[in-house]
Amino acid sequence: MATSRVRLLAALAAAGSLAAAAVAQNAQAPESLLPPGFGEPVAPPPAQAPSNQTVQPLPQAPLDLPAPEASPSPTPTPTPPSAAELAKYEMPLFARRSLSIVGPIGQPEGGVAPNAFGDADGGYLQGLMRRLSAPLPSRWLSIALRRALMSRIDTPAGLNGADFAAERAWLLLRMGESVAARSVIESVDTMNATPKYEQVAMQAMLANGDPGGLCTLAEAPQDRARGWVLARAMCASLGNEEGAGRALIDAARRQRVASGIDLALARKVVGAGLGSRQAVTIEWDPVVQLTTWRFGLATATGVAVPTELYETVGPQVTGWRALAPAIPIADRAAAAETAAAMGVLSSAALVDLYAALDAGEDTPAALGAIASDLRSAYVGADIATRLGALRQLWDGVETPQARYARYILTARAAARIRPVDGREEANRIVASMLSAGLDRTAQRWRGQVDEGSDAWAMLELSDPDARTRLGYGAVGKYAGSGNATLKRQLFFAGLAGLGRLSPQEVESGAESLDVPIGVQNSWTRALDRAVRDRQPATVLLLSGIGMQADSWRAIPPAALYRIVAALRAVGLDGEARMIAVEALTRV
Repeated sequence: MATSRVRLLAALAAAGSLAAAAVAQNAQAPESLLPPGFGEPVAPPPAQAPSNQTVQPLPQAPLDLPAPEASPSPTPTPTPPSAAELAKYEMPLFARRSLSIVGPIGQPEGGVAPNAFGDADGGYLQGLMRRLSAPLPSRWLSIALRRALMSRIDTPAGLNGADFAAERAWLLLRMGESVAARSVIESVDTMNATPKYEQVAMQAMLANGDPGGLCTLAEAPQDRARGWVLARAMCASLGNEEGAGRALIDAARRQRVASGIDLALARKVVGAGLGSRQAVTIEWDPVVQLTTWRFGLATATGVAVPTELYETVGPQVTGWRALAPAIPIADRAAAAETAAAMGVLSSAALVDLYAALDAGEDTPAALGAIASDLRSAYVGADIATRLGALRQLWDGVETPQARYARYILTARAAARIRPVDGREEANRIVASMLSAGLDRTAQRWRGQVDEGSDAWAMLELSDPDARTRLGYGAVGKYAGSGNATLKRQLFFAGLAGLGRLSPQEVESGAESLDVPIGVQNSWTRALDRAVRDRQPATVLLLSGIGMQADSWRAIPPAALYRIVAALRAVGLDGEARMIAVEALTRV
């Protein structure tokens, strides 16, 4: 390994590591996996709710693959199969997983309790998941929601366990969490697959660039949608059935199952198998729309997707790109920074990416410069060099999201700066540390920053050991750089939600700052009910519903108050504090 990468990773090890933080189209229900151009339609596609994140179809005939209805709710444990049915399965009875509790992670791995949805109705939860527009503007709410969706959790009443897993995976895909979505899908035994599960499973595997992941479902005997016809051909080739994949692809072409680049990409996968004896050239010139099928198969076969096609899809695909190991690391760097701001990548993962670029021999000059600055920020010869490198990284981007991503990238380098050395950059140093959740490290700056500054306000909100209430005068002291009025409102909302103000001061502050925290509507009533019933996972879903906005500037301070207070009430104190701080950092 190159010396530069060793030095950078050694610095990271000394600083500690952050737990890894961490879509598909934003529609009401899973859509057809395959792109337009797969034969002629039998019926027009189902109408979808309008959304600026939905991948728009090509002006060609789409597949007639409507979203399936939910399967009937099964008994908590599948009925024991007959001897004849047992012969079809290789998995012994003791190894089969129940549908009554589904998910890849438990509480020790960062998940929520199995009963985190309480006795909430399955249809109600399914409706919340389908209506939630993703990605969310909050990195920290996205991280918390991802952990809840991945948790080993009880299947709610009224839902089939496989369908419940599919709904969770579908939301994770829309959040950009392709790896998490696949993990949820793989926590269900394929013998329990339902139509909805199969449809989302194909989405998840394609989002990961993993057509081989389809093979456990591709050989099911029942009639299949056209995507599975091609999957069967690809899996025959990947399974080293010499010549079988090519024969199935030829049959699919004659039956007009697929055409154009969609068929060519499937042939490309088949060409990777044993005895295919064919080379396929992919031509992107006629293509004007990227789809999950095209992204997944191109990624799997090492075919670069033109940059302009990424502009035809929603932001969730940015998360897929950042997590796809088959895409060259230099091509993933920009997507990785955006994905970190979304909550898909952790600070440590982002630093690892640039450390690898720093060690590479053919790294583009612009990326090499960023990697070099990052190395200097960690292990510069003196404090002036390290601070200069931090400023260069922070000032080298223009958009608010890009700046927040750079805070995440430099979090542990910022943590190595002493308050006595970095007072001039206190606001950005504290913001950087807290973007990665380094709350206790950031508290070293307490008493070392100017009262009323952004750093002071963020330290007040993030203090994990705060036990005393502040007076309303503290809110008045906050100057708030930039949009001062909105920041003061958000600071008040955060303090009130965290219980740092007395009820009387909350009431007077809400009136003087025009933050209507007492307004009641269907969302606030649902949130209050989930808090009263002690349902942290439901609270997270409803918090996401309350953040249906393109940016933090569009989120009302009263909504922030409700979200922070609800999270704190169900035991998610750390998440509540980080979301309150994030509000000040990103407006």
